[in-house]
Amino acid sequence: MTFSNRISKNKTLQSQRIIPIIQRKSQSKLIPFQGTIDYKNIVLLRKFITSEGKILPRRINGLTAKQQRHMAKAIKNARMIGLLPFINKSQPSQ
Repeated sequence: MTFSNRISKNKTLQSQRIIPIIQRKSQSKLIPFQGTIDYKNIVLLRKFITSEGKILPRRINGLTAKQQRHMAKAIKNARMIGLLPFINKSQPSQ
């Protein structure tokens, strides 16, 4: 049986693997958020949406996953109540 040979080949392949270390470029992120997220705090919520009214992704705004979920829910609640617009109509349409 060549079963034992197969194991030794896999071990030699694993020892020769080189894993490169890739350094990520630092992106300009917003100031880390500290405080409570509330749908009534429009000044705070406007910092986390684009000029078009879209919610900024987590990799840009620097929030944790839990904070991003709460921020998205607060923005959506504020939109439903009418405190934030769904889209920004001041932009000229093309």
